[in-house]
Amino acid sequence: MAETARRELVDADVELESLELVHDLLEEWWPAVGEVPMQRRFAFETAVIEIAGNVVEHSRRLDGAPGRRFSLVLEADDRSLRARFEDNGLPAQVDLSTVTMASLDEEDGRGLALALVSLDRLEHLLVDGKNVWELECGRA
Repeated sequence: MAETARRELVDADVELESLELVHDLLEEWWPAVGEVPMQRRFAFETAVIEIAGNVVEHSRRLDGAPGRRFSLVLEADDRSLRARFEDNGLPAQVDLSTVTMASLDEEDGRGLALALVSLDRLEHLLVDGKNVWELECGRA
């Protein structure tokens, strides 16, 4: 693969139905990405869906304000697969160094832990009043 494969989902509503748009974007993106070992593809896709779920759940739950939106950019080159989410929800205070897997009897608390073990890099930033999630996974 000599060039970057890029797909964007811009300005989606923060609602459960938007998770289907994320699935659709991934499905559209993979053919342009080229050959990726199934284990890496599954790990990256799992992380993207888990972070998308967190964006939808926590952006809505924190304040319930209307007009919450998010965007997603997917990119791939010869070395890595990358995703970048931005949302206009309340600034999230996230310390990824404290994330652990929830116990079996808990209903929530697995999304960030799954994303962390699936990726080579996961970062949460606050940029210009937006929550930004950057995900990266090597191709091999």
